[in-house]
Amino acid sequence: MPRFAANLSFLFTDLPFLDRFEAAAKAGFKGVEFMFPYADTASDIRERLDANGLSLVLFNLPPGHWDKGERGFAALPGREDEFASAVDLALTYAEALDCPRLHAMAGLVTHGATREAYVANLKLAADWAAPLGIDILIEPINTRDMPDYFLTRTADARDVIAEVAEPNLGLQFDLYHRHVSEGGLEAALAEFGPLARHFQCADPPDRGEPSTREIDYTKIFRLIDASGYEGWIGCEYKPRGETLAGLGWPAACGVALG
Repeated sequence: MPRFAANLSFLFTDLPFLDRFEAAAKAGFKGVEFMFPYADTASDIRERLDANGLSLVLFNLPPGHWDKGERGFAALPGREDEFASAVDLALTYAEALDCPRLHAMAGLVTHGATREAYVANLKLAADWAAPLGIDILIEPINTRDMPDYFLTRTADARDVIAEVAEPNLGLQFDLYHRHVSEGGLEAALAEFGPLARHFQCADPPDRGEPSTREIDYTKIFRLIDASGYEGWIGCEYKPRGETLAGLGWPAACGVALG
């Protein structure tokens, strides 16, 4: 059965960021992911990973001016030098933290995102990451949660991956985003699952803990397991109450965290 990683940008948020590592380990997680590490030093994060026996499985490249509404800039023309610097910084952190996957956010259509810039920047990122054994991932995101995001459909992600044609560029398959944007999760797993280097989960409509209601996660997790996938599933959900109080979902869905 796939392993589950706590997304520390979403879970245990009543604690300071660096204290969330211990909380995740005590709750039974063996892996963690998060959005951005750059407010802390790699050495401080490394210390928390090692002290708690955790693997870091994913984080994002710098997203641009997040507080001003940017949501990445991999697809924004004219930002190539800034993107290259972002890749360099992310790879420095990834090397120090033994993180094998980095997500490159595309940016927004209203900020001028283009397919041409996206493909060129992703090729650069994949080329630079390859000698380090690091994958670059792209993720379709629904526009209800992130209005005007450039990459919203799984088929478009597949086509971009094919055009870039780098073996270490893959799909970050967020089950919640796919359900909200397009539905058809079971068929999508059969069609696009082979491209997935990482999955994420949350329960619609409120992005809460996984359940068997709108998405039957018991069945979905079984399908992922049956596919031969041996990676991680990131728990990128918003707890409906305290994080620990909501951790009955693995047993209810027939899985274990570790």
